[in-house]
Amino acid sequence: MLKLLLFLIIPFQLSAYTILLDPGHGGEDLGAQGSLGKESISEKDLALELAKKIASKISKKHRVYLTRTYDKTLSLEKRAEIAEKLSADIFVSIHVNASTRKGAHGFETYYLDHHKDAAVKKIESIENRNLKGEELVVHQILTDLIVDRTTKSSRLLGKAIHKKLERGIKRKYKMKDRGLKPGLFYVLALTKRPAVLLEVGFISNSKELKRIKSSKFQEQYADNVAKGIMAYLKVLKKEKPPLF
Repeated sequence: MLKLLLFLIIPFQLSAYTILLDPGHGGEDLGAQGSLGKESISEKDLALELAKKIASKISKKHRVYLTRTYDKTLSLEKRAEIAEKLSADIFVSIHVNASTRKGAHGFETYYLDHHKDAAVKKIESIENRNLKGEELVVHQILTDLIVDRTTKSSRLLGKAIHKKLERGIKRKYKMKDRGLKPGLFYVLALTKRPAVLLEVGFISNSKELKRIKSSKFQEQYADNVAKGIMAYLKVLKKEKPPLF
């Protein structure tokens, strides 16, 4: 049942928008892995913690749902299906980055669009890795159709969120700002609505992981993301999502 996959926080205003937060990975899909001493840490857990904190900060004014509220395996298609059934106005996917370079660090924000950047393509290959063969071809065709309809709105959403992160996280924690970037992530494309993917920081960098795991940082990060979402919604003119 759909209701078992969702997390709704109330009360909210009658004029509220519907926001779907997507904690990346889950269940058998651990996402990126890191460690602090003997403690192993998974991206899926950090993403869920952050998503819940973001939700708590915007729930009084808008309807807020999570694609998962516990450690559950969830396909990209199922996440998109939830967005469609809810008629979500925006979709925000939360992830934690990783690199073979231990020194890699910083936060970044992606919005759905085509691009030629090799580094972004590498990240895409990780986030889209569960798609294979004919399934991948179908998704690529659908994505081409969807990108044209949602890029502008997704870029505006990404810009609003990233601007708040620049003013908050970058300045307070001296984190590297890796920028607002286009990316061809299928989980964003399949939602058929304004959507962004947030990379909070690098789980492969022990110093940054320690920061990301701290409740103080999580609250600060969530607060800035929430402010960005609210800023976008203030100027959003309600439109019916394109149907395919």
